[in-house]
Amino acid sequence: MNKAILVVSFGTSHNDTREVTIDAIEHDIQDAFPGYAVYRAWTSKMIIRKLKERDNIYINNVKEAMEQMLSDGITDVLVQPTHVINGIENDQMKEDVLSFKNKFHSVSFGTPLLTSEQDNLDVIEAVAAEFSDLQPNEALVLMGHGTTHYANSIYAALDYTFKDRGYKNIFLGTVEAYPSMETLMKMVKEYAPHRVILAPFMIVAGDHAKNDMAGDDPDSWYNRFLSAGFFVKPVVKGLGQYPGIRRIFVEHLKAASRNEM
Repeated sequence: MNKAILVVSFGTSHNDTREVTIDAIEHDIQDAFPGYAVYRAWTSKMIIRKLKERDNIYINNVKEAMEQMLSDGITDVLVQPTHVINGIENDQMKEDVLSFKNKFHSVSFGTPLLTSEQDNLDVIEAVAAEFSDLQPNEALVLMGHGTTHYANSIYAALDYTFKDRGYKNIFLGTVEAYPSMETLMKMVKEYAPHRVILAPFMIVAGDHAKNDMAGDDPDSWYNRFLSAGFFVKPVVKGLGQYPGIRRIFVEHLKAASRNEM
């Protein structure tokens, strides 16, 4: 077998969410591409180090995975990131992969989750399907990560598109950028739901989901909405658990396989 797929994720130190998100995406990719070997790389040095020290498990970074494929005799590589946006992590990943381009017959990239306008619509439908029992007197508040990269604008655009597609009670914000918690709070108060449902808009439900979103800290989104007088229900479930989201990654990879250089 000389064709391989490299699935690149930020990574997580939470094994419970990894099994149902990153592992699940990789399994769906393997099922869709039975003729390919599937390799894994993570981009977070901190998480890679933590797993090695805590669990004695070593996950390759992107360059190490490329070296591994080279030594295994792989000639053609498809790369699929599980990143949500085309941000800093994705830029760095592509740079690392392309430094090996001349050593392989072909290297092609699948795109992150939110790349095209169609992706935005498909993600909205996947989220709506996951929360199909959402009532008009409830608000679904999604917590994205956020970034200083210009690609961060996709979060505000997607929040607007939810409303444009008729999902007036679905709100998307970020932990580290815009739309911020303060912006979301204003919009949710204006909608005046009876109950707020919180869910991470991240592939895995790790530290941000368990602490910043649903944690006991007074500054957690859970406690801030509670303090604002809402009934609050956190759903600690990463996007990688949504079948519709995993399908989008598989479709992105199929598109890349048709464009192998």
